Amino acid sequence: MLKPVPTSPGRLIAALPGLLLLVSLITGCVTLDRGAHADALAKPAGLKRELIDTDSFVLTAFARITRADEPLDVYIEGDGLAWISRSEPSLDPTPREATGLALAAADRAPNVVYLARPCQFTPMAVNPRCGIPYWTGKRFAPEVVESVNEAVTRFAARVPGQPINLVGYSGGGALAVLIAARRTDIASIRTVAGNLDDEFVNRLHQVSPMPQSENPIDFATRVAAIPQVHFSGASDTVVPPVVAQRFVHATGDRCAQARTVPEVTHDGDWSRLWPALLEIRPECSPSQ
Repeated sequence: MLKPVPTSPGRLIAALPGLLLLVSLITGCVTLDRGAHADALAKPAGLKRELIDTDSFVLTAFARITRADEPLDVYIEGDGLAWISRSEPSLDPTPREATGLALAAADRAPNVVYLARPCQFTPMAVNPRCGIPYWTGKRFAPEVVESVNEAVTRFAARVPGQPINLVGYSGGGALAVLIAARRTDIASIRTVAGNLDDEFVNRLHQVSPMPQSENPIDFATRVAAIPQVHFSGASDTVVPPVVAQRFVHATGDRCAQARTVPEVTHDGDWSRLWPALLEIRPECSPSQ
């Protein structure tokens, strides 16, 4: 049996810089691997990587804008690798699969933009504000919403006067609603497995509330006049279909609809289904 080698406190302190460097190198390699995966998703769809410097964060985007006279489709990524386990947060929230980016790559519209969430894909060195709270308890904080909203404004300026269609995956669905509530140029909202009531979802999973974050369902009436479709997977145990149903009810039902997709889990193959789901048009029913 191997026995632990005794180590003095002095040796531990002396070794600490090396250990920190090793952790940094490992984290950097992981981020590069996830970044390479994102590039592989984006390139065939003609989506080019950009960095968007907002007031609070530098955001990574992938964009394809070819027609200034057509609407803009904006996709917002999910929470990514926010947690390693139920109680241990990640040191880097960059998503492994980037489902939001895969959805954007499946959209054949002329103007498509994908926005990663704060601290995803972008080097931490250029994001001094980044820290674990911004992918855990503060992931829908006002400064996060404003940062992503500012990026939307930057891209909207490239198609002046054109309407914007927002699409959000998982936690990106929350941001889609929170951004729409701040704007007057949103033509539609679509969410995929969207966390549209984080207080309800956190209670469901018996995890801590997020008092520093905004809750989308509290803004339901402010987006009630925007056509919207909220897709849920029938086999999603992370954000079950009841979440979308509760949100639609809170809007008053006239312009919002909840659609449950059979046999799909939270992180299922949504991008394969996406071209067909895009054919389901958000629309408002006639006023009574």
